[in-house]
Amino acid sequence: MIAAAMVALLMAAASPVEEKSLSQLRDDLASGKTTSVELVQAYLARIAAMDREGPSLHSVIAINPHALEDARAADAARAAGKAVGPMSGLPILIKDNIETGDGLATTAGSLALKDNVAARDAPVVARLKAQGAVVLGKTNLSEWANIRSNRSISGWSAVGGLVKNPYALNRNACGSSSGTGAAIAASFAAGGVGTETDGSITCPASMGGLVGLKPTVGLVSRNRVVPISHSQDTPGPMTRTVSDAAIMLTAMAGSDPGDTATAGADARRTDYLAALKGASLKGKRLGVLRYAAGLNPEDDVLFENTLKRLSEAGAELVEIRDYQPPATIGVDEGVVLFTELKVDLDAYLASTPSPVRTRSLSDVITFNKKTPRELAVFGQDAFEFAATTKGLSDPVYLKARRDSLLASGPNGIDMLIAKHHVDALIGPTYGPAAFSDLLHGSHASGRIGEIAAVAGYPHLTVPMGLIHGLPVGISFVGPAWSEAKLLALGAAFESLIQGRRPPTYAASIETMPEVAPLLAPAR
Repeated sequence: MIAAAMVALLMAAASPVEEKSLSQLRDDLASGKTTSVELVQAYLARIAAMDREGPSLHSVIAINPHALEDARAADAARAAGKAVGPMSGLPILIKDNIETGDGLATTAGSLALKDNVAARDAPVVARLKAQGAVVLGKTNLSEWANIRSNRSISGWSAVGGLVKNPYALNRNACGSSSGTGAAIAASFAAGGVGTETDGSITCPASMGGLVGLKPTVGLVSRNRVVPISHSQDTPGPMTRTVSDAAIMLTAMAGSDPGDTATAGADARRTDYLAALKGASLKGKRLGVLRYAAGLNPEDDVLFENTLKRLSEAGAELVEIRDYQPPATIGVDEGVVLFTELKVDLDAYLASTPSPVRTRSLSDVITFNKKTPRELAVFGQDAFEFAATTKGLSDPVYLKARRDSLLASGPNGIDMLIAKHHVDALIGPTYGPAAFSDLLHGSHASGRIGEIAAVAGYPHLTVPMGLIHGLPVGISFVGPAWSEAKLLALGAAFESLIQGRRPPTYAASIETMPEVAPLLAPAR
């Protein structure tokens, strides 16, 4: 923790960074208006003043001890006129289930992994660093990426505590990339990396007023990332603007020999920022997935108003009222996730450094039973169920994977896009943030993301506006490898709607100035 006097010094001396985008910071660095060292100092000051103290968001688990050193190196390279990458000197945050070779443990929020200190960066981190990014630190998350219990509290981990939503501190930040979402919303960095299996990027992004992109599974390497499911896991960018997500994705995407799913990534990747040039909604056909609405009455009103503005901007809206994903998708998804969790996590744990004593899922279950803090808030029923699964050759698993993939992809997203001749499918991402509920667990409401997650297809969320001070997003979903098209649609939407508003760190929505008078007696 940085001492109070140091916080005051840094806040006074460092370059202002609140709400600054990666694009703006890149211009500031290029013009000499600021330095990478000043940016790191400014972000460290905000983290110390607002994450450790003040609102105490609990969004950052650890600070990279080499961040200032790396920033100095970036400044020196720029001053020497050496080639600099598109992210040169830009500080970013990494979710703490992704390995970084900076001396920090990769814990997935669990005390069982407190000694999991990697000797190297995960390939996705190495790619970002190769483009000049400075890793500022690691972000908190829903422990084990929210797969330990069916009654878990999103945003809580034994290592990092509970992440608070910066828009209303008693509301949930969603998960599992809770810390990345809250940290980027609060301007603790301009960009961050989250991971998603189903909703773990798009939910915290929606509830943090952010742009979040879950890429096609296989566009970004999952190697050296604490796994849940090789069928659905993927890292992705979380930022405050679409262009920033495009910048980060361009750096992150690519093939990795250590992740066979990425074999085609080099052939598919592109300059996603360049793809935004000339982005427009005019003439674009957008399929409105009506089953995805109905999350919240106020959300429905906002969504209808948004559709009207999209139409006025020249988009052709195609109503899709006759489609409902089969209920079997969710059931089959559960079989797939729990079966792959045991296999994939066992393989990962077996590869961790020798100081890590939990070498399998079974070891973790035993560790948790012996560690009061781990099970004090909720249990590990999902882990215990996963331990009973029968492996990747189990006919039940094979059928569940085949059926769910077919229903969500060829007979789902692909069919809808071809049948209705649309450029993308749209719908509300999630409803506004619920309370962090110790008794009943998380209550995030969202429908559109499941088919994209199960199919392994891209899903982009962009801020749509506020409901009583809480952000909600709109989703753009497309077929495999359609990230460039979705980002262009998202950029045009962002320019039209400008739905993001900075957080106010209110104690609750009931205390917000625009709400509090409505709750008082009439006079």
